[in-house]
Amino acid sequence: MKRDDRQKLFDTAKQWVMEAGENIRAAIDEPLRIDTKSNANDLVTHMDQQTEQFFTEKIRREFPEHSILSEEGYGDDLNSDKGVIWIIDPIDGTMNFVHQKRNFAISVGIYQDGVGEIGLIYNVMDDVLYAAMRGEGAYRNEKKLPRLKQELPLEEAILILNNFWTCPNHKIEETKMQSLVKKVRGTRSYGSAALELAYVAEGIADCYLTMKLAPWDIAGGMVLVNEVGGLTTKADGRPINILEQNTLLSCNAEIQQELVGEYIKLK
Repeated sequence: MKRDDRQKLFDTAKQWVMEAGENIRAAIDEPLRIDTKSNANDLVTHMDQQTEQFFTEKIRREFPEHSILSEEGYGDDLNSDKGVIWIIDPIDGTMNFVHQKRNFAISVGIYQDGVGEIGLIYNVMDDVLYAAMRGEGAYRNEKKLPRLKQELPLEEAILILNNFWTCPNHKIEETKMQSLVKKVRGTRSYGSAALELAYVAEGIADCYLTMKLAPWDIAGGMVLVNEVGGLTTKADGRPINILEQNTLLSCNAEIQQELVGEYIKLK
């Protein structure tokens, strides 16, 4: 993508993200219509659906040649990453949105031929926008984020992961993960994949490890992390397929090999 085209697309997407966030804030105290999807903890609200529809209507009007991959069913059924694709999560962290009315985000990633060109993650209630364009660095509001630490012992790292990783299960060797939790400086869990990736990019966490995230959960955040020198792969170190679910490791490059080689053992 040419730089001028990328900048124009970025400016438009940013404007829409901020407008969508304003709409959510204006309605935050109104009664919610809440439904479930795959299970009782997989929530969707009418605000998720309205926000996604807001984006898809604007994209189809302004960029009819672009494709859309999104969570709530208003996008396209894609089997190829060719062309320009908007990958949208209208409200990432819906459970936080429902229960806390904070700690959720709008996430937009714009990819061309499988390459992340633009990433936008908007922490709606704190009015904090994380934004990146390929080759231009990443920003928190108007402040450019520094490159991630060049030296980082695992003992000084902050990891984002939930307790599933350390409990007995059939997907991972939990004893290895228990050893990892004991070794690092601390662990956290925030309940929004988009924000958790943004925190890795910001350098306030050093690693995010999670099971089976959809493309819209990670597309925007991957661009951010890449722009500050981080690495985002599948948990075993293989490349991400942006069109399918991925068990994901996004981290400071200084600890990636040690995590994959010694601690993350998928069954």
